[in-house]
Amino acid sequence: MTFTLDDLATLIASRRNDSASTSYTKSLFDAGTPRIAKKLGEEAVETVIAAMEGDRKAIVSETADVLYHLLVLLEAQDIPLSEVVAELGRRTAQSGLAEKASRGAGE
Repeated sequence: MTFTLDDLATLIASRRNDSASTSYTKSLFDAGTPRIAKKLGEEAVETVIAAMEGDRKAIVSETADVLYHLLVLLEAQDIPLSEVVAELGRRTAQSGLAEKASRGAGE
């Protein structure tokens, strides 16, 4: 059986009811969106550093951390992963350059 991002999102959602003393995910929810966003940013920077160093193993590990913290952030904001996937689908209906131009400057 293949583990998917949907599986991870479901697992993260289920951790909202856990005890913070036994669940890192629950401790993030309890700390709130600013803490979750900070962790996501930290992991993103670590992914960039790993990529710049060409460290394949670290890229894989840090990317897993980014995806996890991103899904925690989405859950904390009550945004289902399916909504993000739908947005990606909408964007792929046109060329990447046209899609980027349609979002306006600075995005």
